[in-house]
Amino acid sequence: MRTYIGRHLAVTTDEFAELALGTPVELWLGVEGENEQERAARLDAARDILADDPDLPDDLIRMAAQVIEENPDLFDVVPLTLPIRRRTARKGVAA
Repeated sequence: MRTYIGRHLAVTTDEFAELALGTPVELWLGVEGENEQERAARLDAARDILADDPDLPDDLIRMAAQVIEENPDLFDVVPLTLPIRRRTARKGVAA
């Protein structure tokens, strides 16, 4: 199944999010290893985008709510129970 946003094909989930948001996901979430200057520039760009489109947060919340409503199975979480391993007393040189 192919997913298109407008005329653009979204191959990965990151591409889908970027096309849906109109901005790269990294702009909002940051990237691992960014320095303070890079972080300040990224946050400044994000503030500019929010100033140009003050309804963006509300639009994103509506979009997230729609995805959750259409895909409730995304939140079917089953806790994993792992067997408890009991430590046995060691004997010999390793003890």
